[in-house]
Amino acid sequence: MRRPVRTSVLVPAGAGLAVAAALVLVGLATRDDGAGAPGGQAGTAVGTAADTTVMEPGSRPDAPVLTGDDLEGNPVSLAGLRGHVVVLNVWGSWCGPCRAEADGLERLSRQTRADGVRFLGINTRDRDPAAARSFVRAHALSFPSLPDPTGQLLLRFPPALLNPQAVPATLVIDRRGRIAAGIGGAVTEEQLRPVLARVAREES
Repeated sequence: MRRPVRTSVLVPAGAGLAVAAALVLVGLATRDDGAGAPGGQAGTAVGTAADTTVMEPGSRPDAPVLTGDDLEGNPVSLAGLRGHVVVLNVWGSWCGPCRAEADGLERLSRQTRADGVRFLGINTRDRDPAAARSFVRAHALSFPSLPDPTGQLLLRFPPALLNPQAVPATLVIDRRGRIAAGIGGAVTEEQLRPVLARVAREES
């Protein structure tokens, strides 16, 4: 049973990335939900959304460069979303928890668009792009996803904030392109909404 989401734990101003990352990891409970690599290889999860920590702006690392063609062949980049709060969701068509959270993420994407929130997916470890596109159609996902069949895009992120073996995973990126929060494992609308509201209230 999920515990109520808490988003009030903040890193003190002036704290370094190491402290921020440590608090993120303390605030997230380790689990194994059967997600991970295709073929039944379970990944080690970073945690859940139950105790998500939102880092203080001065302690946030910059998100890495992400650019390329999405699953439909359209150019997309994370930098092109600067000025918006971005939900970056890592998913795979082979991942059961990804299927469980997908419909809720799509609803939240539509509901928060007027608040300046944008969603971007990273489709990881799907060797067959047809399987990934079928997943998008099945869940009517309106936001783009960058294909990452070998997991190389995930390796660009700080491992303390995004464990490449934990799928699904979600990052919240602020309007200046900095990582504000990291969530390992499936997330619900109810858990993610207050985190987005907290970051969206910040001045750019």
